[in-house]
Amino acid sequence: MTDAAELRSRAQEFLAAHPPATTERAAFLKARFDAGLAWVHYPEGLGGLGAPRSLQAVVDAELEAAGAPDNEPRRIGIGLGMAAPTILRFGTEEQKRAFLRPLWVGDEVWCQLFSEPGAGSDLAALGTRAVRDADTWVVNGQKVWTSGAHAARWAILIARTDPDVPKHRGITYFVCDMTDPGVEVRPLRQITGEAEFNEVFLTDVRIPDAHRLGEIGDGWKVAQTTLMNERVSIGGARIPREGGLIGPVAEAWRERPELRTHDLHQRLLKLWVEAEVARLTGERLRQQLVAGHPGPEGSGMKLGFARLNQEISGLELELLGQEGLLYEDWTMRRPATVDFAGRDAGYRYLRAKGNSIEGGTSEVLLNIVAERVLGLPSEPRTDKDVAWKDLAR
Repeated sequence: MTDAAELRSRAQEFLAAHPPATTERAAFLKARFDAGLAWVHYPEGLGGLGAPRSLQAVVDAELEAAGAPDNEPRRIGIGLGMAAPTILRFGTEEQKRAFLRPLWVGDEVWCQLFSEPGAGSDLAALGTRAVRDADTWVVNGQKVWTSGAHAARWAILIARTDPDVPKHRGITYFVCDMTDPGVEVRPLRQITGEAEFNEVFLTDVRIPDAHRLGEIGDGWKVAQTTLMNERVSIGGARIPREGGLIGPVAEAWRERPELRTHDLHQRLLKLWVEAEVARLTGERLRQQLVAGHPGPEGSGMKLGFARLNQEISGLELELLGQEGLLYEDWTMRRPATVDFAGRDAGYRYLRAKGNSIEGGTSEVLLNIVAERVLGLPSEPRTDKDVAWKDLAR
């Protein structure tokens, strides 16, 4: 079994053969993938070495110390955090080899075509249809809240392939080429004035059956892998102490004594402790992930992440007073990534409102934690055994 010393040696040998200062960025990243140092817990030939997930930190530390370029993980976060683990688990060998390398290197951006106007929180009620025509599927429907669709080449897509069975059973999972005819992306202007989200219209889009992930009708099972990884990637990202939104508030408190009040001090202390607890809980969750796939615990992390962000950004506005009402830019920008750290307090406050919706609404996540973590009884379901076509819409 590969151990830390062996991985450290491999990383050092790789750096000697590909000096970051003289190796072109794209060539360096491709060589890193081919050397198995991209994500070490993936199989050999797919960017990894079949090593324990925990040893990735050993490789990352060696490369970071040498000034190696990264693959801009924030820009390709949906691909790295959601598409890749789903492809690895359910994809064919051909799919894995076709998609994983350009995904990790950052040559191709991915987006997620899940939510719909009539099936947001109740994702399994989705109505986008995929009808088989020989070796292709013809897809028609509309998706919404699609982050980064305007910059994406590929999308992970779930569509209804059998309306005659209950809603969770008639769904199939596909990889959709966003450049195909019939794919139309329209911006959604958000409360921040920007449009990182989109609505996507699919009109007679033809997807080859070779781009189907998993079995026909098993899309909900496949999607659970995506969703669990999504919640971990949103709520369980590795951050340093005073990372995230608590950092700017703590910095303003230290540097601006004229803004301080007793009430704000007490609230800041409470939120600082909660942020630190969330950070350490995230570390423990990542250690648990070493043993297998993410489970419902990620939903709890994402739930806490949303609440904390909204409370902390609200406190920051109160601390800054009139300054907090200023907002730098209301123009219709189309950012490819979300940048909480490099923006002003007004942006953080407004953008944090979306944290309790994206990646699973807080209400849905509360149900998941209640039922799958705490073992509480499920809520009554009247649609569980009803064919999707017979549901009221």
